[in-house]
Amino acid sequence: MAVELYLLLLLLCGSTVSEVQPLHKPPPGTLDFGFVPAKTYDTNAYHEPGPIGIVFRLVHSFLYLVQPNSFPQDLIQKLTQQKFGNVQGDYQKPENVVLTLQAIYYEIGFIVPAALGLLFVLLLPLVGLCFCMCRCCDNCGGEMHQRQKKNADCRRGCFATFLFVASLIISIGVLCAYAANQHLTSQVRGAKNLVHSNFKDLRIFFNNTPGQIDYLVSQYNTTKNKALSDLDNVGPLLGSRVQERFAKEVRPALDAALTMAGAIRETKEALENVSVSVEVLQEGTERLHSNLTDVKIHLSNTLSDSACSAAQAASTCNIIRNSLNQLNINANFSGLPGVSTQVAKVNDVLKIDLSSLVQKGYAAFNNTPDLVLNQTRNILSDIKNLLDFIGSNITSFTKMLPVQKVLADLTIYLTQTEAYVQDYFPVVEQYDFYRWLGCLILCCMVILILVFYYLGLLCGTCGYDKHASPTTRGCISNTGGNFLMAGVGFSFLFSWVLMIIVVITFVTGGNIEKLVCEPFEDRTLFKVLDTPYLLNRHWRNYLSAIVLKNPDINLTFEKVYSDCKENKGIYTTLHLENLFNINEFLNINMYTEDVSLKIEHINVNLSNIVLLDEIGKRNLLDFSSSGIDGINFAAYLTEINKSVTKVDLLSFANDLEARADQLPKGALENALKGHANSIRMIHNQQVVPLEQAMKYVKARSTLNQSIRLLQRTSSEFMVKVRNVISAVDAAQFLISNDASLVIIQETKKYMDMIIGYFEQYVEWVKESITMEVAACKPIANVIDTAVDIFLCSYVIDSVNTFWFGLGGCSIFLIPAIICAVKLSKYYRRMDTEDVYDDVETIPMKNMENGNNGYHKEHLYGIHNPVMTSSVEQW
Repeated sequence: MAVELYLLLLLLCGSTVSEVQPLHKPPPGTLDFGFVPAKTYDTNAYHEPGPIGIVFRLVHSFLYLVQPNSFPQDLIQKLTQQKFGNVQGDYQKPENVVLTLQAIYYEIGFIVPAALGLLFVLLLPLVGLCFCMCRCCDNCGGEMHQRQKKNADCRRGCFATFLFVASLIISIGVLCAYAANQHLTSQVRGAKNLVHSNFKDLRIFFNNTPGQIDYLVSQYNTTKNKALSDLDNVGPLLGSRVQERFAKEVRPALDAALTMAGAIRETKEALENVSVSVEVLQEGTERLHSNLTDVKIHLSNTLSDSACSAAQAASTCNIIRNSLNQLNINANFSGLPGVSTQVAKVNDVLKIDLSSLVQKGYAAFNNTPDLVLNQTRNILSDIKNLLDFIGSNITSFTKMLPVQKVLADLTIYLTQTEAYVQDYFPVVEQYDFYRWLGCLILCCMVILILVFYYLGLLCGTCGYDKHASPTTRGCISNTGGNFLMAGVGFSFLFSWVLMIIVVITFVTGGNIEKLVCEPFEDRTLFKVLDTPYLLNRHWRNYLSAIVLKNPDINLTFEKVYSDCKENKGIYTTLHLENLFNINEFLNINMYTEDVSLKIEHINVNLSNIVLLDEIGKRNLLDFSSSGIDGINFAAYLTEINKSVTKVDLLSFANDLEARADQLPKGALENALKGHANSIRMIHNQQVVPLEQAMKYVKARSTLNQSIRLLQRTSSEFMVKVRNVISAVDAAQFLISNDASLVIIQETKKYMDMIIGYFEQYVEWVKESITMEVAACKPIANVIDTAVDIFLCSYVIDSVNTFWFGLGGCSIFLIPAIICAVKLSKYYRRMDTEDVYDDVETIPMKNMENGNNGYHKEHLYGIHNPVMTSSVEQW
């Protein structure tokens, strides 16, 4: 029930998703839906064992030596699927025999050490019993008599060293076992916080999911508001798009017409400048011409004087008389044709404000967005109502879903489970205390043996006197030997018990490590669980049959765990789309089709747009026929380029004065010099101003520029006017005839943009549900906590380390027993000992006694009177 409620909650996350396919390129403007609210989970599903991890790795290496075979995935699958009945014949079937042999082959690494351990358990108590009985019969070192040998000191040192090394190894083993025991206890006590953390994360998971669903639903308002904003701005958006489509033709045409209006004004100004400049220049040149004429007349009258008839002055007067024709103006602006006719025609053209007409065309064209807005008000109102209807459907649907009820049931179940764990956790701690106490007793058994061995080595080594005979050894040395024999006795009593515990924990912990922990770490264990028909012979996929009620869906334990490990949404992890048909609850396609139909009904009429009326076109044609091209531009340019006078008046005056000096002194000379001064005065007062005064220079320059401007443009006026009128007519034709097609195309783009917002919303919801909504990281943390951390890291690693240390102790007890028994002979006080005979006087007896020269009383069968015996036996 709890699982079904949980799955139902997760299904709700998909309630706002549809299967709309992205249809439009390029995508519309990106919407910012923000981030789905997410909580931070406390559980860190990772365990670092600390310094004891070195021992854990050593145990793992040992297990690899014992069991180097890889995980038997195929074997486990076959064994699980194979049915072993109660009939004897089932086990004798060939396939079952093969599977059994394969299992034995795989477990041979555990079977052999376990068999040796059991053999240890059976033989060591038996050997201890036989050893005890043998010593009671004064055999096996039980006789309190020590044979004297030359290498006795070397043997004693070797036995002591071997025993000390064995004791050190046993000490290390018992320390490992004790550390593992303490580690397991401390981790079990600390597991309470880890369990509480997992329950807290699950509670956060349940409590945060409704808020995430509400956030997904609420972000529909972001989409709707953006769509409404674009609908309110249909003029700037759709109208501007339509306008931009026509602008490529319309704007250049209107710009050309406006440029032509400017050209008309410039032409008028140029004509007026020509007229004014010519008048200014005519005035100046006419006054100069009059003055030069007067000077020329006066000079001619002077040359008519009788003084010029004299022989000395005749030639000079003739030269001067011949040069009088040079005193005349060179540039004659009076003969230039006037431009008053052209000015009058251009003024008539300018009576109609062409610029104003063009601006009206601009205004009509720029009014396209307002025109679109005014003609789509009713349709936009219907679309807005449709968007509100979609939002209300989404909200009402989410309210119909029993989210709160499902969450309440799940929370109750979670609370009950947590209470159950909390209630039974003290029981777990209590049993763990019993386990800890039992393991501590086992460690104390080994420690007791070690205490006897260390005390025996200490007392024996410190109390040993090499000058003392075996029967006269000191009390400390004898005590050391007794400690060693006590350690031997306790070794026989405890070692088989230790080995039983070692065998049981070795087989159990080793197999769990190799068959559960290692395959869980590399996820091979999930592949076994995902084997078709393994857990249920009628279901191909067990998990999909439980969750989705359909065993044919490929839903695997490995994929679910991997997705949860990556913190993906549970909707995607469990393939809930196979259980929850989203389109049946929220079909965005249906709504987008309604929106599309509404938008397609938009019909904008642009026939009222007039770029340039007939008056404006007639005005352009009148301008082109104003007669500007009939002006004699060459005559103007010729006069402009001429100098003011035919001769330089200063040079003429200087030359005149020089020739006057050639005449005899008298009235003629003075008269000619007076005329020369008059010519200089005319030059300074009239010619120089004509050449340098701003008024005349500007008039000449303006005349030059205006004539050249008129000359340059007059030849192009007809062509330009025709081109402008053709461009305007073409743009007007485009608006009048192609507007419907352009509006349909741009309306389609506008519709795609509006619908694109909904597609973005749907894709965002899909991605959010896939990766963010109900992210199942806590579920993976629960599995990791239960298996990887608690079972493998806490329990199995500690158990394996415990048997590893305790097993090493048990094994090295055997050489310790042997060395302790041998060494105790050198520390304990003997009852009898060998003595020396007189080898020089009784040479044959020396041969009889052996080469060592010691007296062996048992050869004679009599008691040696030299020695006394305490007859104490151990």
